[in-house]
Amino acid sequence: MLIAMAGLPGAGKSAVAEELGRELAAPVVSVDPIEAAMWRAGVARAEPTGLAAYVVAEAVADGVIALGQTAILDAVNAAPQAREQWRSLADRHAVPLVFIEVTCSDPEVHRRRLESRVRAIPGFIDPTWESVEALRRQFTSWSDRRLVLDAMNDLTSSVAAALRYLSAPY
Repeated sequence: MLIAMAGLPGAGKSAVAEELGRELAAPVVSVDPIEAAMWRAGVARAEPTGLAAYVVAEAVADGVIALGQTAILDAVNAAPQAREQWRSLADRHAVPLVFIEVTCSDPEVHRRRLESRVRAIPGFIDPTWESVEALRRQFTSWSDRRLVLDAMNDLTSSVAAALRYLSAPY
């Protein structure tokens, strides 16, 4: 199975992805550490490293799925092209694709979480609230079947809901 997380930075999708990875014993392929690694390797931030990180994540997930394992993709996935990338990957391997979108229904809480989070990704620069707001305006809704989780609920409940959703036939 291919599980594609989606949602704005700071909404809580990485926390859900990591817990799902533990529960399912599935690797989590996250674009943020990949992009940070590119910067640490000397690729200029002015280069399209965000797009490149998605391509690298796809290559890593492709190898995981080829081994018969579930892969969890941790990325914003706002653009239709990103979601199509995951549909193509799942189709190539004839595995189900499941989208899980994580939102935060309280903008004040979302902002506090974003601005106070400390992530152990060397070289990664977290987005500002202003950039998240700009991304929110660009976030393209989609019609694919997906589970939407509100990060205002506790993580344990969200993961339990995701596991129930993932156990449904596809």
